[in-house]
Amino acid sequence: MEKYRITGGIPLSGAVDISGAKNAVVAILPAVLLSDEPCRIENIPHISDVTTTLKILEKLGAKVAYVDPHTVEIDPRTVTSNEVDHELACKMRASYYFIGALLGKTGSARVPMPGGCWFGERPIDLHIKGFHALGAESIPQEDNVIEMHANQLMGNSVYLDTVSVGATVNIMLAAARARGMTIIENAAKEPHIVDLANFLIRMGADVRGAGTDVIKIRGVQQLSGAVYSIIPDQIEAGTYMAMAAATGGDVLVRNVIPKHLESITTKLDEMGARIEEMDDAVRVRCEGRLRGCNIKTMPHPGFPTDMQPQIAVLLSIAEGEGTITEGVWDNRFRYTEELIRMGAKIEVNGKRAVFQGVDHLTATNVKAMDLRAGAAMVIAGLVAQGVTEIEDIRYIERGYEDIIEKLRRLGAQVERVTDEA
Repeated sequence: MEKYRITGGIPLSGAVDISGAKNAVVAILPAVLLSDEPCRIENIPHISDVTTTLKILEKLGAKVAYVDPHTVEIDPRTVTSNEVDHELACKMRASYYFIGALLGKTGSARVPMPGGCWFGERPIDLHIKGFHALGAESIPQEDNVIEMHANQLMGNSVYLDTVSVGATVNIMLAAARARGMTIIENAAKEPHIVDLANFLIRMGADVRGAGTDVIKIRGVQQLSGAVYSIIPDQIEAGTYMAMAAATGGDVLVRNVIPKHLESITTKLDEMGARIEEMDDAVRVRCEGRLRGCNIKTMPHPGFPTDMQPQIAVLLSIAEGEGTITEGVWDNRFRYTEELIRMGAKIEVNGKRAVFQGVDHLTATNVKAMDLRAGAAMVIAGLVAQGVTEIEDIRYIERGYEDIIEKLRRLGAQVERVTDEA
């Protein structure tokens, strides 16, 4: 069993380059299926979710070839199957994007229920509602598989009862080649929604309104090949910003879109960190102790739920009281038990957590409960007194490229070790 070993108490210093966005690439790679020609996708991060997605594409029959470590060419013309491999689908949540992509490609899809991180029930009823509105039918299954079929997808109006990134993406994929106009109301507005829309447009799709709560898609009969570069990862950038602030460091976070980071920047500034924005970088410095604050996670442009565990570490060591109210998921505070074992004072009541800042955290052995909770454990290890060991690092590597090397270049004492036991 591999794990991370971190010696805490070292302020991070230097520069870090942010990789392509996980949440964008796992939507854009399935979208290649809609093309009638090969596509080249650039700025792809080296993370396990990308590896899994590319394996799914190959299993479906697509030809996949790396041009360089961060560029891949995909030829979807050889796709012969509409069934996603069960073992692969269970490794990641975003495998459900193949439902919308395959419906748009072939008119049918057979996809196992997705896996990935668990922090509360995440039904896909809104996805199914959208597919039904476009004319697809569900075929009942007994083996935890979603099967959809449509003779011809037809554009329609779809109102999402709650803002859902996943449902917005899936409906966009299915609608891109449907006949007529699809209107998605109460759509998600995250940067990766806009990135997917821009990729579809590059292929020749007619998509308007991405980034607002109403997206209009007029289906087209054909989509051409395209060359496209994935946007920088907003959450990876925010994580390194939080690391710099937590350790009292001075870090230049490069290859970012500062506008995507505004909600994170605002809270770090409120807590006492000094943020300097540049064209494609932000510098984060912190001297002295951080201050507690109140945070509520919300859909974009609010504070992202995927930054909630990371900011919780900062509140654990900040002066005074701070609170986090989770406005997206039902059960995303499981990781607080690990922080409490390190000396944090946290009280969780439903979707609200109250933090009484302590002077320091004490190193111990902890587990990564999920992807972002794992990133929080890394931050906790960086600030704790002593040596912290983090288990279940497979979650962390679903979304953070070369995290060990990036941290080492910032001066951290961190290594991957193998527990022979």
